Amino acid sequence: MVDIVFIGDELTAAGFRLAGVRVQTPAPAETTAVFAAALAEAGLVLITAEYAQALPVETLARAQRTIAPAVLVLGDIRGRLPAPDAGAALRRQLGMEA
Repeated sequence: MVDIVFIGDELTAAGFRLAGVRVQTPAPAETTAVFAAALAEAGLVLITAEYAQALPVETLARAQRTIAPAVLVLGDIRGRLPAPDAGAALRRQLGMEA
């Protein structure tokens, strides 16, 4: 089992690669298959918001609801697409925010 898999653009991946993380930079058409493979082999899957948009909405939602592996959507280094606000989503689910 691989501990961490990062899926995203080359520039953001470079930093994760230097940290020893296994990185994938698939073409948009390949993102769903690469994501499924990462879920099967990693303890933590990191994916940039840009690449997460290439996934079917339910695929990402289902993966984020599971306990293992943990799935985290990140912003990319260029700031083209920010990561979702996990705190706001949690507050909405708890009924603390509209």
